[in-house]
Amino acid sequence: MAKTKKTAEVVNNALPAGYVPTLKKLYKETIVPKLEKEFSYTTVMQVPRLVKITINQGIGDATGDKKLVENAQQELSAIAGQKAVATLSRKDISNFKLRKGNPIGVKVTLRSTKMYEFLERLIRISLPRIRDFNGVSEKMDGRGNYTLGIKEQIIFPEIDIDKISKILGMEITFVTTAKTDEEAYALLREFGLPFKKHNN
Repeated sequence: MAKTKKTAEVVNNALPAGYVPTLKKLYKETIVPKLEKEFSYTTVMQVPRLVKITINQGIGDATGDKKLVENAQQELSAIAGQKAVATLSRKDISNFKLRKGNPIGVKVTLRSTKMYEFLERLIRISLPRIRDFNGVSEKMDGRGNYTLGIKEQIIFPEIDIDKISKILGMEITFVTTAKTDEEAYALLREFGLPFKKHNN
């Protein structure tokens, strides 16, 4: 009986058969042909893809308050829709009272469906909630990847501002297969990432 109940729970939590995230569908149907034309690719395999999104939060006060790490884990898990894990110090730093193996932050890596769903929520819901928002920086990393800095986790609707213990920023890194920054920029632009407008 317990087994039957557990199986039912798994089925109930499963995605509908044939479910395709909106942005994955957009990529296949719209972005691929557009980038093929823009960069004159000779095969669809040359079109850059978004491989994963990693979210990192550093917690400077974590050495003095382990509860901060637990709270940050819960918050980031809610934001990402996937369990976040603690990041640990790799060496002793006496000036900061930090010992090797101490938790210093939290992170999560999103791929496939969860990656596309997070990206859609970020673009359509969270970024527009930033006060006086006028777009994100265009600076890539020189290897076809892009990191977006967020100053406050409260822009995400999953966070209850009345329950947070500390305002925390985060870095969201978009890892792509793009060979150049220009191609990565075009890919993320077509997904809807609101880059700042050029001032001509």
